[in-house]
Amino acid sequence: MRRWIAALLLVLPLSALAGQTCSHEPPTVAEIERGMALAQATAIRLDASGARVVLLARAGQDLSEYGLRWSHFGFVYKTREGSWRVLHKLNECGSANSALYRQGLGEFFMDKPWRYEAAFVVPKPELQEALLPLLSAQRGANLGAKLDGNDRVDLLNEPRYSMVAYAWGTRYQQSNQWALETLAMAASPEVRSRQTAQDWLRAHGYRPGVLHLSALKRLGAETTRANVSFSDHPSGERFAGRIATVTADSVFSWMPRAGLSSSVELVP
Repeated sequence: MRRWIAALLLVLPLSALAGQTCSHEPPTVAEIERGMALAQATAIRLDASGARVVLLARAGQDLSEYGLRWSHFGFVYKTREGSWRVLHKLNECGSANSALYRQGLGEFFMDKPWRYEAAFVVPKPELQEALLPLLSAQRGANLGAKLDGNDRVDLLNEPRYSMVAYAWGTRYQQSNQWALETLAMAASPEVRSRQTAQDWLRAHGYRPGVLHLSALKRLGAETTRANVSFSDHPSGERFAGRIATVTADSVFSWMPRAGLSSSVELVP
């Protein structure tokens, strides 16, 4: 464990650029130890699952007031060498921009999570087979590296970011939304755009999470944070304070129900 921590400290200046907050406060040794312990426990569970691709969620923020347990999820795939890699979309330092990143499990849990817990679902075998070559393309394969935009996995990525992007819109895109739309692209050869991905998701019974936000809370968030915009939501729903967006909880509830994955497993 100590050797893992020493190695991680060498890459933290780079990986911090891939994080969501770009905090200038480095993690404490205790935080590193807890993050690495969770990464190790997760790797053991993923090895035991026999999967090559899973969807992995973390509790990066306290979203309990919205009835949500998980804040963010991404794809995790097993390399030919037997290690696990995370491919996910991250907001760049609280800005209105985002990008795709490839990381190790340790980095995935280094962003000062609210709870040191994780959850994953294992896609059905044929969906794993479709996802694996999509996720494991070698461009930008170094840990902590931003993808260069030339991979097929980048096809449905919209860099314009809003944390509360409308689930059925294409003006913005948040992290969970990219992952879900990319999953749809892997599942169906007919999906070649964000709109057709959303059509596929609707047809297969996906329903986004709905956040209930007052006008005051919406105004405060939109005027003080570059990575929040409600302008893509239908006026009627927005003024009623019903914000439909892609949540990790809604995806993890839908996938087993739709027969696309195993039931949710928790770590530790």
